[in-house]
Amino acid sequence: MFLNRKAELQELEKLYGESKPKLVILYGRRRVGKTALLWEFAKKNKGLYLLGRQESEAEQLRRFSEEIAEFFNDSFLKVNPLSGWDAFFTYLGEKLSKSKVPLFFDEFPYMVESNKSLPSILQDYWDNTFSKTSAFIILCGSSISMMEGLAGYKSPLYGRRTEQIILEPLTFFQAAEFFKGMSREDAVTFYSVLGGSPAYLLEFNLGKNLLDNIKDNMLQRAKFLYNDVMFVLREELHEPRNYFSILHSVSKGNAKIGEIVNDTGLPKGTVSKYLSVLSDLRIVERRVPITEKRMQNSRKGLYFIKDNYFNFWFRFVFQNISYIEQGRIDKLVDERIKPELNAYIGRQFENMAFQWLQKKFQSYLWGRWWHGDKELDCVGIDEKNRKIAFVEVKWSSLTDADINSVFAELKGKSQFVSWESEGRAEEFMIIAKEAKEKSNFRNVFDLGDFNLGNDSG
Repeated sequence: MFLNRKAELQELEKLYGESKPKLVILYGRRRVGKTALLWEFAKKNKGLYLLGRQESEAEQLRRFSEEIAEFFNDSFLKVNPLSGWDAFFTYLGEKLSKSKVPLFFDEFPYMVESNKSLPSILQDYWDNTFSKTSAFIILCGSSISMMEGLAGYKSPLYGRRTEQIILEPLTFFQAAEFFKGMSREDAVTFYSVLGGSPAYLLEFNLGKNLLDNIKDNMLQRAKFLYNDVMFVLREELHEPRNYFSILHSVSKGNAKIGEIVNDTGLPKGTVSKYLSVLSDLRIVERRVPITEKRMQNSRKGLYFIKDNYFNFWFRFVFQNISYIEQGRIDKLVDERIKPELNAYIGRQFENMAFQWLQKKFQSYLWGRWWHGDKELDCVGIDEKNRKIAFVEVKWSSLTDADINSVFAELKGKSQFVSWESEGRAEEFMIIAKEAKEKSNFRNVFDLGDFNLGNDSG
């Protein structure tokens, strides 16, 4: 099933329509939908798709020869497979010089594993053959560190790649196509657990409620959603045990390095190093108050798990594996998950509200803000017009009295935000799960304002 990714398809179509040769590096974490995107584009543009595997060089070339022979209807190649990468690229160079055929190498890192000199060989053929044609080549992979290394200055392909695209998980609004027929509230709860990776979104049964899906698909040892976090991290990381401890700590709400150090018992240097790696892999993100002028060097950075599925897994599965190993699934749900689930969803709803604000009020640059014990869910800054917006997000149903109380609290906290203190124009907003009498107020929104049907991303 292929859903959404409209913006990415349009970008690839735009690049393909240009007359210049293209060597595109496309990458992203596993399960994010890279292969489906390539297949969709290849289907429309009659491209040649080749998938790397963890196998020998000879086996890889033999299999590629069969697939290339089938694609070009070459009966001679069918019985005379290409014997090396030079023959492989020479053959493709001749074909691509005669007609424009999109060429996709998926899981390119597996191809490099079979021959470490492959990037250097490709560089030679790009410089002397493909760059002199209208070639359109995409190198795709799931190993973020290796794929970014291909574009680095130490790589033979440095300076050759024409575009670099990272495929991120779908936002809540992009993922809405997976939730057709569901209420907005149910869509929020499902996305809070699964996040935006298409492979995970397809695992839940939309005809069942959230807890039954969690029991059936995340808390069973044989299930894909139970095992995949460990698989993905072990594929990418050399010392997963310490990374697991750090991610578990962050999932519990420990956002400062000092808190993570105290919780895990790991040295501060180790925690800082591992958080940096997890940030590079886009599993963890570092947030800084939007009013900080030097965000990169700010000491106020806090760490959060970016992906909802990873967050849920480390929060509720990782620390409770003994329940699962003993088959005590109902006990786990009743005692460990149910009591905390609504609060967990509330925290994820803040991120969805943040996405909605970015779409709805584009004149503002949106971010988070905190200082000491004061915290605001979302703050928007419009420097051109010296405007600032303060937003509180509530995963609950609000009465008129609740709304008045929230506005009062919000205005009180806004006084601690020092940005353009003199003469700034202030806006105050509330985003709730439900606000029945929101028409009585200005800038009160709820799930009814979330349009889940027309996102172009």
